[in-house]
Amino acid sequence: MPAELATIERRVVACRKCPELRAYCAEVGRVKKRAFLDQDYWAKPVPGFGDPNARIVLVGLAPGAHGSNRTGRMFTGDGSGDWLYRALHRAGLASQPVATNREDGLVLHDTFITAAVRCAPPANKPTSAQRARCFPYLRDEFLLLRNVRVVVTLGKLADDTTHALVKESGTYRTLRAPFAHLAETIVDLPHSRGVTVLASYHPSRQNTNTGVLTEPMLDAVFTRAVKLGATAHE
Repeated sequence: MPAELATIERRVVACRKCPELRAYCAEVGRVKKRAFLDQDYWAKPVPGFGDPNARIVLVGLAPGAHGSNRTGRMFTGDGSGDWLYRALHRAGLASQPVATNREDGLVLHDTFITAAVRCAPPANKPTSAQRARCFPYLRDEFLLLRNVRVVVTLGKLADDTTHALVKESGTYRTLRAPFAHLAETIVDLPHSRGVTVLASYHPSRQNTNTGVLTEPMLDAVFTRAVKLGATAHE
């Protein structure tokens, strides 16, 4: 299975389905942000990463222009990642609380991180067409992640994309819960039965700077995820 996930990773990195996003990411990498002028930007689609046997899967929105688009790893190098990895470390799901680059030694425990869209979109708002072109990568990852027990959706777009996957190839055990922090829906996926879709507000600066999402709120998500990950629905 790791080899199959690696194949998906290579397909993602080589993807050219959205020329407008490829051009945008390349331009961001050329112009750069003042704080990162001395760094080489990744400026390519960003693949998922983590434990191939993970029981907990996180689905985010898309790479940040000066975060993952710079570092080449999900939620690495920006404010959202700062919040996320601190919380994952407190929950015992990450080996360290800081993520700076792909060679920083970070290891995820029982956790895999992916996203609805793999290229940084302008204003963090991918179009419906861009989301549709990226969707097969998420589908293929879930076909391989056969031990999943809980899917944490970070933000409404990630939640909508995950439920689109359920509607396409899975079934609902409970009615879909409207998006809200800590909302839960139990579903069956092709190779994983009794999976809980657990919604969370996205750890964006817009949410964390305004108090919409606090560290205790994010900790509650991963405390719940760890508990759900250890429990299988029959």
